[in-house]
Amino acid sequence: MTGCCTVLGAFLFEYDTPRIVLIRSRKVGLMNRTVQLLILAYVIGWVFVWEKGYQETDSVVSSVTVKAKGVTMTNTSKLGFRIWDVADYVIPAQEENSVFIMTNMVITMNQTQGLCPEIPGKTTVCETDANCTAGSAGTHSSGVATGRCVSFNGTLKTCEVAAWCPVEDDTEVPKPAFLKAAENFTLLVKNNIWYPKFNFSKRNILPNITTAYLKTCIYDAKTDPFCPIFRLGKIVESAGHSFQDIAIEGGIMGIQIKWNCNLDRAASFCLPRYSFRRLDTRDLAHNVSPGYNFRFAKYYSDLNGAEHRTLIKAYGIRFDIIVFGKAGKFDIIPTMINIGSGLALLGVATVLCDVIVLYCMKKRYYYREKKYKYVEDYEQGLGNQMDQ
Repeated sequence: MTGCCTVLGAFLFEYDTPRIVLIRSRKVGLMNRTVQLLILAYVIGWVFVWEKGYQETDSVVSSVTVKAKGVTMTNTSKLGFRIWDVADYVIPAQEENSVFIMTNMVITMNQTQGLCPEIPGKTTVCETDANCTAGSAGTHSSGVATGRCVSFNGTLKTCEVAAWCPVEDDTEVPKPAFLKAAENFTLLVKNNIWYPKFNFSKRNILPNITTAYLKTCIYDAKTDPFCPIFRLGKIVESAGHSFQDIAIEGGIMGIQIKWNCNLDRAASFCLPRYSFRRLDTRDLAHNVSPGYNFRFAKYYSDLNGAEHRTLIKAYGIRFDIIVFGKAGKFDIIPTMINIGSGLALLGVATVLCDVIVLYCMKKRYYYREKKYKYVEDYEQGLGNQMDQ
């Protein structure tokens, strides 16, 4: 109890004030200047030069439109001779910050609603009607089972379904890709950016780009780094992948546009930087349900008014345009805040040197005697003044 009162009395009735002690020591002096130099290098080099701590910053606001171009032809036994243009392989025609280019497909033509055998599978192959459950419709079923077991071909029977017939058979994906020529199609990416805090706006079609140049240029990181027209094969190859491989099963590619602008300089120095990466990178060890695909149908009626459709399972590449960046401009408030923080950090050198001098050096007890001085209050009769 007495010890607690002594500690409490010392806390309440003692006051300490800083005392300056000049230590003439090469070792301590060099250590102090080294720490101060490192702090100054951090504040000046990192905070102000690299991170531009004297600037106010703002994040980019962006809008993107994409236009695809390219024509190819195919000649198959199922479709015959056919020309494919933008209206055929860009699905849907407009998307927000992305575009899908169909490169491969499984097509089922002239489907009508009726009764037909299901595609053979673990749950659809049958021998008698007893193997089929009427009214069942599994997640992967093509229709609703009728409960009958019917002939699929000369040697195999499957459960009958009420569905769009004939049902789709997507067990074999075309190789090479059906529209392998899509490698030479191009994308025109138009990007407008705005920094609202500074009321600064710009577009990736730069002022020096002419209509004639835009009709002939193709983006190249070395020769045409600011051309906004990209060849599909070049995008995929720049991300380290083969276009023909990704075209078979589909995938998702990212076109990244980086706008980092120093608005203390002229607006002409604010330029877009392009990079590419595959967003659905495949792990060869976990290759379940790879790629990117979806289905859509084209409906029509015959002369008798019967409804028909052509079902297409489309494989392709979705290109997502990702815009990011920040702008900075000089402002006195962040400048003063960072200067104040830097000056405060200089106190770390003093604290570090005090710890080493008072607790680590051989003459630490001698330095403590010079560092601290204890003064008693005569008016309270607590004793005589003594120096330690």
